[in-house]
Amino acid sequence: MKKLIGIFILLIWAFPVFSNPITGLLERIDKGASKKFVIEIRKEGTDDFFQLSQSGSRIKVCGNNYISVAVGINWYLKYHAGIQLSWNGMTAKLPKILPPMKYPERHETSLKDRYYLNYCTFSYSMAFWNWNRWQQEIDWMALHGINMPLDIVGEECVWRNVLKRLGYSKIEINRFIAGPAFEAWWAMGNLEGWGGPNPDSWYSFRLSLGKKILNRMKEYGMRPVFPGYSGMVPHDAVKKLHLNIVEPAPWNGYTRPAFLQPTDKHFQQIAALYYKEQQKLFGKADFYSMDPFHETNNIGQVDLTASGLEIMAAMKKVNPKAVWVVQGWTENPRKEMLKGLKPGDLLIVDLFSECRPMWGMQPSVSYRKGGYGPHDWLFCMLLNFGARTGLHGRMDELLHNFYLTKNNPLAVHLKGIGLTMEGIENNPMMFELMTELPWRPNKFDKIKWLNGYLEARYGIKDSTIEKAWGILADGIYNCPLTNNQQGAHESIFCSRPSLSSFQSSSWSKMQNYYDPTSTEAAARLMLKVADKYRGNNNFEYDLVDIVRQAIADRARIVYNRTVADFKSFDRKSFENDSKEFLRLLLSQDKLLGTRREFRVGTWINEARSLGTSEAEKNLYEWNARVQITTWGNRYPADNGGLRDYANKEWNGILRDFYYQRWNAYWKTLRNVLDGKPLVKLDFYGMEEPWTKAHNYYSSDPEGNSVDVAKEVFDEAFVLHSNK
Repeated sequence: MKKLIGIFILLIWAFPVFSNPITGLLERIDKGASKKFVIEIRKEGTDDFFQLSQSGSRIKVCGNNYISVAVGINWYLKYHAGIQLSWNGMTAKLPKILPPMKYPERHETSLKDRYYLNYCTFSYSMAFWNWNRWQQEIDWMALHGINMPLDIVGEECVWRNVLKRLGYSKIEINRFIAGPAFEAWWAMGNLEGWGGPNPDSWYSFRLSLGKKILNRMKEYGMRPVFPGYSGMVPHDAVKKLHLNIVEPAPWNGYTRPAFLQPTDKHFQQIAALYYKEQQKLFGKADFYSMDPFHETNNIGQVDLTASGLEIMAAMKKVNPKAVWVVQGWTENPRKEMLKGLKPGDLLIVDLFSECRPMWGMQPSVSYRKGGYGPHDWLFCMLLNFGARTGLHGRMDELLHNFYLTKNNPLAVHLKGIGLTMEGIENNPMMFELMTELPWRPNKFDKIKWLNGYLEARYGIKDSTIEKAWGILADGIYNCPLTNNQQGAHESIFCSRPSLSSFQSSSWSKMQNYYDPTSTEAAARLMLKVADKYRGNNNFEYDLVDIVRQAIADRARIVYNRTVADFKSFDRKSFENDSKEFLRLLLSQDKLLGTRREFRVGTWINEARSLGTSEAEKNLYEWNARVQITTWGNRYPADNGGLRDYANKEWNGILRDFYYQRWNAYWKTLRNVLDGKPLVKLDFYGMEEPWTKAHNYYSSDPEGNSVDVAKEVFDEAFVLHSNK
């Protein structure tokens, strides 16, 4: 009898291959893929684990939960089948019989909290996603071990209901909630209304989408992090609701929401209303994200300790076991606010651990003596700002900081990792590296890992490709400790023209840290073998991305030469070099047109597709265009410094936006060389018309990636090498 019961239990665990979320995941990768694996959920020990072995002609993947199993599947595909699933391709044609396991493999991790997303990601990358795209992303999360995703889709629906209950009219609500491309900064309390008003259909769409996302996350066993309530109210709440508020100073030119004092008698009432409306739509959560006083020093006479206790108390009324998730960023979390909070009730997302850890490790420009005290925290990689498109990484620093942290006695409260980038769908190598770290107990050789990554990504082993990527790994992907720049090395193409153009965005802290000719060398090696790998999706994506970077770096050299020509009053050289700069820019546009991932049409058409009328389509398109260019009207763009923060080297915007700026600027300098006075250009006046236009941009690739990459590279580096 006991034997029969044991067999029955085994069957229960084995059977979910036909009914669990892993089946759907495998079938979305490749139809029929679920029949090629044996899936087993097995509870043992306290750590997360996955185990790979052979079971007849099938691959057996064992794990303690669905996420661990998904990681195991991804590990097998990468390191045993030479198949890498990435943002540029989440499907693959699996062989009829999967490559057999040469040896059983097991990986474990005690870092059981693995967080994903930044508020900014929801606007910079996800603003216009439909369910199909979200479904792919949740699969990506599962395959990469994410079990704590931030989930704010539908937050605007909660707030609409809350404000209705507080007596706000539809017009007043629309003045408060931001448009699709700017909702992240509204949710963080940075601005009101910009990008709106949103139509009713937007709320219906987001509510439905938010529920689908939440259900799929829960099917996988993920623990979504909901936005909690920490005191945000419309800035007119002092007049409208007679509340005791703190009115922060404007954020880069935008009016900010007010902050209701948590010690005000109305705080608990409004917090309860917020959580009640949220629960009606999406239920309860085990984690709530709140960042009071985000990016502001103007907090008046706020009693921070009392505020922390009141915010926590409101959250605990919803779920006594809930944990407050807060970003470790700039002044947050303020030390005074941490006082009185119990260990275990707070989880701090150390946002930029690979560069500026706050938890207590030195050296760091964000060093905090004593770190976060007794509170739990996550080691995070920020990597990307503004969803900018350049190659970038800190391979050595990431590996050093992670393993030093993991084994540091001061990091006793480290609970896991996080990916906290502002934008995704870029630099896939760095994200693969970061998500593997919890499953690799000991520090490893960077180049050895990279070569394994390349074999998985392209399904082949090629010494020339390894050499190309080795150059990148020691150059552009190895931003050093002394460099605190925020994200990718920005392209000179995307800079507002001047005689001292360098970085494109206001706060990038960009520094030169790699030889710009190194990307040319890497591109040259990739092109050398490109004909062999035509049709290899991952290879062609990387080829375009690397050649793009090489051209951008070449353009910076040509720019500096052109400026020197002007200052030397060398008109002939200026004419030649300024024309070469513009040729490079248009070549870049042509190259990027060969991949849909690098076309502005993909972004704009995603936006327009969500509209149910021409007016709605136009509103969403305007949101999409403004965000990646001016980021606002004239004052936030120019005086607030927001313009070009989310700059993009994309086909379409290069020729129609960035080219126009540079062409006009070179003309003004050419006129000076002809003896005419210098004319100061009104760049915002040139930029704004593009944000309001509705000219069509296709999402469809044009030209063959390999052929065009060869063509533009030769144009940039061969035909003009003697100039």
